[in-house]
Amino acid sequence: MSASNKWSFKVSSFIVGEDFWRGIVAIIVFLIFWEIGSRSEALFGFAFPWVGQVPSPSAVLKEIYRLIQEPSFWHSGYLSTRRVLEGFFAAMLVGIPLGLAMAVSRTFYGITFPVFEVLRPIPPLAWVPAAIIFWPTQELSIAFVTFLGAFFTIVINVIGGAQSIDVRYFQAARSMGSSTFDIFRRIILPGVLPSIVVGATVGIGITWAVVVAAEMISGGGSAGSMGGAAGGGLGFFIWNSYVGGSYTQIVAGMISIGAAGYMSSAILRKIGQLLTPWLAEG
Repeated sequence: MSASNKWSFKVSSFIVGEDFWRGIVAIIVFLIFWEIGSRSEALFGFAFPWVGQVPSPSAVLKEIYRLIQEPSFWHSGYLSTRRVLEGFFAAMLVGIPLGLAMAVSRTFYGITFPVFEVLRPIPPLAWVPAAIIFWPTQELSIAFVTFLGAFFTIVINVIGGAQSIDVRYFQAARSMGSSTFDIFRRIILPGVLPSIVVGATVGIGITWAVVVAAEMISGGGSAGSMGGAAGGGLGFFIWNSYVGGSYTQIVAGMISIGAAGYMSSAILRKIGQLLTPWLAEG
């Protein structure tokens, strides 16, 4: 490693360290404000607007500690995670080839894109009643709605990534006698890969939001009807906590979903860095 590279590595490491500690300080300040706001009526004689009605971080932390010792809570998390992964990977398997086909074929694009654009603005949750009617089980209806949460985002990113490739790459490849397959393999796929990573990262975040709402609306799927609050996923867990008036459980469930979504996105970003090393080098 050259001296300039070593210096840039030290500078980047220092910047990353600064950002990390800024984030830690921001979280601590937020938690302190939240704790004071939640206890404002006892401390100051009046409740702060909105935050004064929310359970304090210390109460939520105690609830999380209690919940992580219960197998039913982990089972709810497992069900939601399984549904997210099933819907997400199905969206990847269908969305990436569809987006590539729409990007490389004008005829196919002209046939499919108008229909795609009509369906795309419909929120995934608007499909829940239709999915419950047309799919034989609630579990399949949740899986379908979860699939839609990531599908449109992935397809749009694939199309956009393919259309952003400089046309001169295609002209140069054709002038050197490259076949259509070589152009697809060496130009289109590497050019679209960063957009696939972005679409996947955004899509899995939407998928988490959709699956939780779908579990609330549909009653947690077939597992929820069999296992009650313990088996309906995190969305049904939050809804059941609301019905039961356990507000600390609601916040604990929300934090669990946020942590799961963050970890999912972080894993995909790391995979994206491994698949596109040239972006880090640039």
